[in-house]
Amino acid sequence: MQRENKIYLASKSPRRRELLTQVGIEYELLLLRDIPPRGPDVTEIVFPGELPHDYVSRVTKEKAEMAWKVMHMRKLPVRPVLAADTTVVINQKILGKPANRDEAVSMLTLLAGNTHEVLTSIAVQHEHGLIAATQVSEVSFAALTAQQIQAYCDTPEPYDKAGGYGIQGAAARFISHINGSYSGIMGLPLFETCQVLRQSGIFIP
Repeated sequence: MQRENKIYLASKSPRRRELLTQVGIEYELLLLRDIPPRGPDVTEIVFPGELPHDYVSRVTKEKAEMAWKVMHMRKLPVRPVLAADTTVVINQKILGKPANRDEAVSMLTLLAGNTHEVLTSIAVQHEHGLIAATQVSEVSFAALTAQQIQAYCDTPEPYDKAGGYGIQGAAARFISHINGSYSGIMGLPLFETCQVLRQSGIFIP
């Protein structure tokens, strides 16, 4: 009997879903709680002194491990669970998702005319353990006017994305150069993801 070749995706990101579909990976969503009354299943608080690479790796592993527990609690079919987390870093400062317009403007002002890093960590929990990897890319922004930043922050685009921008959206017009993985900057480095899923027993041609 042929083994099922499907995973769970522990992420609400529509971009991650699009990227998995792009390379033909079958998945079902396995979402964690991020609202009261019990609070989030995994918090994304940065610990004092925690370095960006350590932070994004830790949060991603916690998401994968928690989703694995949720899978068993819900008595779902056992499959590998993929989690991911993306953070934007400039001068060792971690930029998460802007909570409001002022934060979005502040982030874009900081990124304008500079090069920053985008760290995307992936983790797959499966029957025999957990496999993780972190991909690092560099993104260079052109100098931006205050008017350009304000106009971009008037759109819905900045508010569900680390660093306050999406490379696959209108912000592409601000980006002068990238060095690394385009899909990783979007939120799921496909080369590394396929490698890790293969190691977890998923067949990917």
